[in-house]
Amino acid sequence: MPNENNSGILLYAQITRENYIHTVFFELASKAKELASKLGGVEVNAVLFCAPDSVDGLKEAFCNMGINKVFYFDDERLKDYSTQYYSKLFVDVVNQTKPEIVLIGATNEGRDFSPRVSSALHTGLTADCIELDINERGQLAATRPTFGGQLMATILCKNYPQMATVRAGVFKVLSVDNRVETEFIKCPANIDSIKNHVEIKDFKRTLYSQINELDSAEIIVAGGMGLKNEKGFTLLKEFASKIGGTVAATRAAVEAGLAPQSIQVGQTGKTVSPKLYIACGISGAIQHVVGMENSKHIVAINNDPEAQIFEIADTGIVGDVFEVLEEYLKTL
Repeated sequence: MPNENNSGILLYAQITRENYIHTVFFELASKAKELASKLGGVEVNAVLFCAPDSVDGLKEAFCNMGINKVFYFDDERLKDYSTQYYSKLFVDVVNQTKPEIVLIGATNEGRDFSPRVSSALHTGLTADCIELDINERGQLAATRPTFGGQLMATILCKNYPQMATVRAGVFKVLSVDNRVETEFIKCPANIDSIKNHVEIKDFKRTLYSQINELDSAEIIVAGGMGLKNEKGFTLLKEFASKIGGTVAATRAAVEAGLAPQSIQVGQTGKTVSPKLYIACGISGAIQHVVGMENSKHIVAINNDPEAQIFEIADTGIVGDVFEVLEEYLKTL
């Protein structure tokens, strides 16, 4: 049953290295407004960590998304992500505001500090959710894949706040006018007594991080086992680079060691919805399809005319994926 001592929904607003708000926040905000209406119109608030004097450039986005209050910390020590600092200060805000629900994007950052937050609050955490709702008893019903993506489990949290992390790309950003006059509340960064165990000396993008920002990509070029080996993924990356796309992979390709898990799309990977999704050598198993079926236009390249991927493709090319990509590269 709802806890009368807790009210409202609190979101984590992640800031990227380029100093913009991560796209998953806007997806969470849209869903949170929907959940808030089912809870009688409770407040939707956010927590923000940023460098000094950088909050002003972010304010308009929070107003447009209908966020009632933003509790922000602007401190030089918070410019780079820190598990110790962020989790401690986030817990402080939760203890102060006592929200009913806490939602965090299931990014690398969110996955890192959310378990520490839930542990400090002595509450449960449903991770990697793909659906959220309010049940008939007013509880958060969080749905996530289980048993390797074979089943969906809807989980209720018996403690408060009810916490969940949510995959990027599963919720759409609603176009309705939610604009409000957001209240921005500056909070003291009480972290002097905390020893930060990790110090970032330098940050270098790898090849994959340079060309892969799946959460916000408009063009994704995905590879499956039809690419066969590392040479196939090298060709895929070259093609993606030529068309301004980002690289993704199926679970089978990741498990075969052809690509890192960070770019896996599917039930046990990321959920994406780009304008263009090019599936190269992908059979179309349901575990992969659920992670990309909301793409606006799907192009499939496969040498098997009976491959399942053609059932959802807008454009199908039957042929050897190596020959097709090489011909496109010559044209480009």
